[in-house]
Amino acid sequence: MDFKYSIKQISERVEKLKNNLPTEEATKVALVMPFIKALGYDVYNPLEVLPEMTCDIGTKKGEKIDYAIMLSGEPIILIECKHWKENLDLHDDQLLRYFHVSKAKFGVLTNGIVYRFYTDLDEKNKMDEKPFLEINLLDLKDAQIDELGKFHKSHFDVETILSSASEMKYTNELKHLMAREFTTPSADFVRHFARQVYDGIITAKVLDTFTDLTKKSLQGFINDRITDRLKSAIEKQEKEDEPQKTPEAPEVITQQLPEGIVYMSEDGKIVTTQEEIEAFYIVLSIVRHHIKSERVTYRDAQSYFAVFVDDNNRKPICRLYLDSSANKKIAFIDENKKEIFYKISTIDDIYNYSEQLINAVKKYV
Repeated sequence: MDFKYSIKQISERVEKLKNNLPTEEATKVALVMPFIKALGYDVYNPLEVLPEMTCDIGTKKGEKIDYAIMLSGEPIILIECKHWKENLDLHDDQLLRYFHVSKAKFGVLTNGIVYRFYTDLDEKNKMDEKPFLEINLLDLKDAQIDELGKFHKSHFDVETILSSASEMKYTNELKHLMAREFTTPSADFVRHFARQVYDGIITAKVLDTFTDLTKKSLQGFINDRITDRLKSAIEKQEKEDEPQKTPEAPEVITQQLPEGIVYMSEDGKIVTTQEEIEAFYIVLSIVRHHIKSERVTYRDAQSYFAVFVDDNNRKPICRLYLDSSANKKIAFIDENKKEIFYKISTIDDIYNYSEQLINAVKKYV
């Protein structure tokens, strides 16, 4: 079975089962063991996967690690498990102690949903404080699955993993740093840009003004790049396929509408934002290989933005709730006409629901 498909199946398993797992042991059996199995290891063979391996720590005897993946009688990966509701930030010290007294080169801390992979990049034989790889099974990225595949039994190689671990660690830290700066720009970050466009002295008041301007500029830049990329991809594909009409966005009246808004009804109750239009193009880019793009349309309502087929609200693909920056959601309509909600952080997360979107349009093809 394809590895990527196996991991995505486990992701679906997590979503279905997690609310029925009251204990840590239930989490291990229902979520962690299938994950280890997907990596190619025989969870029922103690020569490959040893449960409750003893890790004596100084004067403390009988300390046990939940699972140790073995090779030639020695542990190569230690796995410490917690209940799926547990915050892993509270438990990395325990894995660190186990790592220090074993010969394993990698440590994994997990609650069955999030998997954090550690090694000893900073100081030999001492586990790093920060993981070089973190995977959330409810928010899978293809690049992360590719890195996870290096731990598969069929091509596990310590040196190969270590050669990319350092790059992954610092790349992840830079991404987190950028995410923080983009959402809450630091004073140093703002000053860096302000000095290049403002000739005066950067006072506290000027810094406050440029903090807001920097944040808006970053968001606008990212939105523009996403829109351009999606439009370019769609136009390129349409040239390769038979000519098709792409639904047009409503006319933008920039001199009358606030920034980020592309349409507003006369009574002001219906407001269509640039973000909603970009979200529509993301949905369209996902489903257009399964249905003619001219059949995919949208309609904005007071509380949600709907995407459906043939301009018919009885043929829904999905509904998007994007008005609240802290509570964005995508919803699908089940056979009982009830909405099934999934929380998203940004519209880029729509790609994580490609399978549901494609299944929705297939009903109308």
